[in-house]
Amino acid sequence: MSSDRPSPEAAALDPERLPRHVAIIMDGNGRWAKQRLLNRVKGHEKGADSVRAAVKACREVGITYLTLYAFSTENWQRPKMEVDALMALLKKFLQTETEDLLTNNIRLHAIGEIDRLPDDVRQALDHVLTQTRNNDGFHLILALSYGARSEILHAARGIAAEVAAGRLSPDAIDEAQFSEKLFTCDIPDPDLLIRTSGELRLSNFLLWQLAYAEFYFTDTLWPDFGKEEFFRILADYQGRERRYGRVDPEQAS
Repeated sequence: MSSDRPSPEAAALDPERLPRHVAIIMDGNGRWAKQRLLNRVKGHEKGADSVRAAVKACREVGITYLTLYAFSTENWQRPKMEVDALMALLKKFLQTETEDLLTNNIRLHAIGEIDRLPDDVRQALDHVLTQTRNNDGFHLILALSYGARSEILHAARGIAAEVAAGRLSPDAIDEAQFSEKLFTCDIPDPDLLIRTSGELRLSNFLLWQLAYAEFYFTDTLWPDFGKEEFFRILADYQGRERRYGRVDPEQAS
């Protein structure tokens, strides 16, 4: 994941108008493999290269947060052979990328129901989280065993427990207080969501946090997603006007 000299596409971007946080729904690994008459696991293995490319692209232009939807709560329902292969691939990724994370001042975060991961995977994850916790150059967030509805319920239970214990008045509950109970409490909300493979849905991903994010859907399958397309999407993002529900004063007059 070493940093490269900025490419012409990256240099053409306005550094003052980049998203601070990009979230990606990495979709299409299975279809990529099927098109090539390969096992679905081969698609997931190839998709790991696109993860590295996305991290490099972010660091090249100065984006500081990248969240990747790596494994959803619904993914546990996939065939056991595929789930086992995904867990093995995750463990391998964690073990092989630790040195690069440390060398390049990258901090790893994990959000989701982490306790559902196999013990060996959780141990490998905990090791990398601990090793990189003091890094502050770039933040890579993996959504693992993650579901937004489950996260919101978790937050609501936390709020309810504080109210029941008399530590919080219901009238004092606001968006900031609720956000503090989410898995992403120490991470800024995404400015841009990218979903690959042509699907047009959120699939239970960051439902609270994406309230004002810009969305970009591409037909590209995740294993084919590279830096050049990432930069084109960033250029499209910079051409949008983010008003957060407000009206441009010139249009209002």
